[in-house]
Amino acid sequence: MTKDFQAEKALVRALYRDLDQAAGDDCSAVLLEYCAADLAWHGFHPFNDILGPAEVAARFYAPLKAALSKMQRRQDIFIAGRNDCDQGASVWVASMGHLMGLFDAPWLGIRPTRKIAMLRYCEFHRVADGKITETAMFFDIPHLMVQAGQNPFPPATGAHLVQPGPMTHAGLCLDPQDPAEGAKTMQAIKFMISDIKTWTGGRQEPLVDELRRSWNDDMIWWGPTGIGATYTIERYAEQHSGPFRAAFKDRQFNGHIARIAEGHFGGFFGWPNLTLEPTGGFMGMPATGKPADMRVIDMYRREGAKLTENWIFIDLLHFWNQQGVDVLKRTTEIQP
Repeated sequence: MTKDFQAEKALVRALYRDLDQAAGDDCSAVLLEYCAADLAWHGFHPFNDILGPAEVAARFYAPLKAALSKMQRRQDIFIAGRNDCDQGASVWVASMGHLMGLFDAPWLGIRPTRKIAMLRYCEFHRVADGKITETAMFFDIPHLMVQAGQNPFPPATGAHLVQPGPMTHAGLCLDPQDPAEGAKTMQAIKFMISDIKTWTGGRQEPLVDELRRSWNDDMIWWGPTGIGATYTIERYAEQHSGPFRAAFKDRQFNGHIARIAEGHFGGFFGWPNLTLEPTGGFMGMPATGKPADMRVIDMYRREGAKLTENWIFIDLLHFWNQQGVDVLKRTTEIQP
């Protein structure tokens, strides 16, 4: 089945246009226009699951807009596609980039700086019958905390950066894309997922040999604050993938809710993707003996037959909260 997804893209673009221009008090009316009355909204800790457009506006958008004045959306990736997780029954639109504004008022206890601040985000929207019925809105709160001088984590294995978009600057797929290219991207993503054998016990080989089957040598892994970004297969294995795999036991894959691809770009999210038990050392934290969930969005760019860029959003505040550590509370309660 072929489809260009232009109607779904137009709906989300209209939502963004009106939402970005709306004052905080007007966000509810905007969301009610474009979203179903029973919208299911999944957001990072401390927001979690919210039901209905009015609640999303009151609890998330109005406070955020009050904190980041003159907020603007700076998109780097915009794609749509049929959901590979339900055999194409649903259509999803994904957007990734930064919400930028002047950090003029406190948000979640994070102190304002009166300077430019950028909240990196990635959002998946399920569109049905001309309305948005489900949204996964993932945003890197620790990234904003670091910009405000309230770093909640010890030094990361990777580098902390304000992350750029795709090297090709071609991530905004506003026009119809060649379905064959999207199929190649989906194939590359699914192969990478199925080939993670050195972690699951299905194969014994050097990690870099596994990675080279799925990734180009000049791959870039744009990880969340607390883990950081890393470049090239060797440094990715050294600075993230190897330490991450060694840091957990009793790994359980819970599946994805949506997985889409269009052109050279694709991605997925779960709620949660993984359940893991820390063995100690990851992000400087001790072992707890408690399994905890990881909510993750992965966005990818494919170059040739392999993946070459990967943007990651992990709800680390939620993960550590399940371990008994309220990172947000303990960091924002510290007085300057």
